[in-house]
This record gives sequence, C-alpha cells and structure tokens, in this order.
Amino acid sequence: MKILLTNDDGIHAPGLEVLKEIARHFSDDIWICAPDEEQSGMGHALTLTRPVRLRQHGERRFSVTGTPTDAVTMGLRKVMQGEPDVILSGVNRGANLADDITYSGTVSAAIEGALAGIRSIALSQVTNREGAATDDTFEAARAWGPKVLGPLLDTPLPKRTLVNVNFPALPGDAIKGIRAVRQGFHDYSRGTVVEGRDPRGFKYYWFGLQAMEHTLDHGTDLEAIDDGFVSVTPLQLDLTHHSSLGELGERFG
Repeated sequence: MKILLTNDDGIHAPGLEVLKEIARHFSDDIWICAPDEEQSGMGHALTLTRPVRLRQHGERRFSVTGTPTDAVTMGLRKVMQGEPDVILSGVNRGANLADDITYSGTVSAAIEGALAGIRSIALSQVTNREGAATDDTFEAARAWGPKVLGPLLDTPLPKRTLVNVNFPALPGDAIKGIRAVRQGFHDYSRGTVVEGRDPRGFKYYWFGLQAMEHTLDHGTDLEAIDDGFVSVTPLQLDLTHHSSLGELGERFG
C-alpha cells in the first residue's frame, strides 16, 4: 500500500510524525508532502498569484511554499512515483468538528484527495491545552489511530467522499470506543474580533478563538467527543441542498 501524508500544521509539526507512526502499521511505502509552515484555517485555498516552490527534506519527504491543497496537488503530480492508495491528513493539533471543517486545512487536504479519486482521511487531535505540543498531546491519536484506520482502509467508500476523524483529549486507555456520527453544528454568532495597536500606533485586528457555543445533538461528532469516543464522520463533496431544488425550480421555471 502506498500512502501520502500531509497536514496544515507544517512539515515540522509533531502531529505529522505521529501520523507517520500510525501509517507505519499499514505500509512502509510512505511519502510526505506538506506545507513548509503552518497553514491552519486556510481551508481549500489554492495558490494562484505567486509561484509555489518544492523542497526536499529527505527520502520521500517534501514541503511546499503553499497551502495544504497545494501540498496534495504537488504530492500527486510532482513528488510521488505512481498514485497513492490513500491520503492521510493530520494529525492536526486541535479539533476539526462540526462547522469548523469549512475552515480546516486538514480536512481540505483530504477534500483535494477525494477530488482526485483517492481514498482520503483527515485526522485531528482534540486538545484542551494551550501552547506548544508535548509528547502526550497526541496520546489518544497514537493509541487509537491504527484501530480507526484499519476498518476505514477496508471499507468501500463512494466516489467524492472522505472521512473526518477526531480523537478526544483523553489518555488512550480512557477512550470508550469509536462512533460513526454525523457532522454537528457550532454557533458562530458570538465570535469576537480583538483590536490592538502595534508599536507605531496603527490598529490591527485578531480573530478571537474562544470556545464556541454548540449543541450536543444526538449522533453528532460533538456529542461523540464529549462522551469520550473517537468520532468518525463521512463527508461528501456535493454541497447541493437537494430538498430546495423543487421550490427554486418552480420559482424560476
């Protein structure tokens, strides 16, 4: 099995090394192509207004001066020798749950893989800690990553779909199991923009990253994580709201 690894935290992120450890349970044919620096919150951005540079850091290990989407594109078209069987994105330091997936570079890298017709899985480690990652930050991902990936690699998935996995912020032996769940919902209406001034007196703004309001609806990724389970959510690339097509068709027909 040939595996391509990527992320949005950058080529030197500790979560990428954790992902490599997990991938080693399934293959020795592992390739890495990731952004050269952190690209969190970039979503599915593609670099179009400047050149993207590719750098090699060792055997089958590369970085790009661009987004997670750029990294997957370059990995598939310029780095790898043959198409991978699976693309793994992560392990992200921080949750990618509910509506957060629309901002996530981690999930967007998997989206790019799904667009290319390749089985793609995004993995994120929920954390309650602030500051730099430590060795135990990814304890849950290390313990449960192989348990989650094994069945996912054997399960047939429809085209243009991907899987989003989140590990709770718990010790590995405290996790209760794995749940297949739907995407939850966050309330972003209370998000803040923090204003400050730089040393020259000019204003700047920083988007607040405080905890969002959310409802733990039954059967969602938010509920699974809150209950101490690993969440596994299949996602589709068709964003069409099909139930609205009939009404709109009547209005414009």
